[in-house]
Amino acid sequence: MWMFLYSSLVLPPLWLAFRVLWLFNRKVRRGLRGRATSLQRLRVFMRNNPGTPRLWVHASSMGEFEQAKPIIEQLRRRMPDLVVIASFFSPSGYENNLRYREIDAVVYIPFDTPWRARAFLELMRPTAAVFIRYDVWPNHVWTCARMNIPVMLANATLRGDSGRLLPGVRSFHRSVYDVMDVILTVSEQDAEHFRRLGLRHAEVRAVGDTRYDRVAGKAAESRARGILPERVREGRRTLVAGSSWPEDEEVLLPVLFKLLDHDPSLQCIIVPHEPTLDHLEWLEFRLAGKADSIRFSYLQSWSGERVIIVDSIGILLPLYAAADVAFVGGGFKSNVHNTLEPAAYGIPVLYGPKIGNSQEARELADAGGGIIVRDRQDLYRSLRRLLDDESLRAESGQIAGRFVAERAGSTIQILEKLEPMLQ
Repeated sequence: MWMFLYSSLVLPPLWLAFRVLWLFNRKVRRGLRGRATSLQRLRVFMRNNPGTPRLWVHASSMGEFEQAKPIIEQLRRRMPDLVVIASFFSPSGYENNLRYREIDAVVYIPFDTPWRARAFLELMRPTAAVFIRYDVWPNHVWTCARMNIPVMLANATLRGDSGRLLPGVRSFHRSVYDVMDVILTVSEQDAEHFRRLGLRHAEVRAVGDTRYDRVAGKAAESRARGILPERVREGRRTLVAGSSWPEDEEVLLPVLFKLLDHDPSLQCIIVPHEPTLDHLEWLEFRLAGKADSIRFSYLQSWSGERVIIVDSIGILLPLYAAADVAFVGGGFKSNVHNTLEPAAYGIPVLYGPKIGNSQEARELADAGGGIIVRDRQDLYRSLRRLLDDESLRAESGQIAGRFVAERAGSTIQILEKLEPMLQ
């Protein structure tokens, strides 16, 4: 019943919405164009790579796929002949992982009609499938069950107030999740919420979050990388503002000007979430006359500028390695970005109040490694205290580093369940 209702009542308006968005949204256009040729590229790959076992990993976007990387990388060491095919819903995930060497093929997941899901899976014939976090497409899951392809949901979360638990809707989601073999959640609380769906077949177990493994591993790599020249770091204390939006910068910049006047040894690295030309020029306009700045790509010409504006992507993590304190953006826009990345380096982390979808941001603040700031005054007081008090800064940083280290290890537990599915 649910399969019929979903495919006949939900999918048609959803497809229409995508077509309307196609007219106005470049990202949606990129995704639809990519889907037009995705199946053909997969067909060519399968013809040239018929080997098994094959693992299909699906994630919504780039951020979610980061959570799959520790699983894939460790599985590769244990099973060198494994073929890994990754699919994405969004262009950000697809485009940014085309050169990721641990996967063999990258495709867009087809629109979730029964016939497209069937064609996709019959072509790929995975030995097992792993969905990451929340991007679960019902017809693809139901088709896996009909084809006897074991399915795992990893890093799963389900809030107690989720609409998926409402009467009526709960029955639909039960029909999706209960054809899975294993649901591995990030916390026992999430596991209890999944059990409230009344699942009878799927095994539900709390194992933790692979993001802790991911950021811990990347922090170790980045320390050795040393992306910031020593002459820029020497004798200075560094504040890194990562993944910032204009809404975050409206709060940060007035605070930064006061701090730069107070502390001659302070410098700031601003890493915009979207380093578009317009955003970079807006930042330079705001800084003009108040703080000397230089773009990261011109750092070879650095002559003491105290604000560095990063004009490329993919270097935020190694920059956190050079930070004494971090400010993470998103908390003054819609939702804070990744607070675990700077925490893994053992530095204090500050962020705005919008943390509703970030459980770890709340827990980090409760532990004492993160600080939630409400406005400019709050941010200035917190940063001034941390920068002036070395022992307080060290203590808060140690708590942040310990917060990440103590929660690492979920990848091993996931592999214990996944490896038998691939045998």
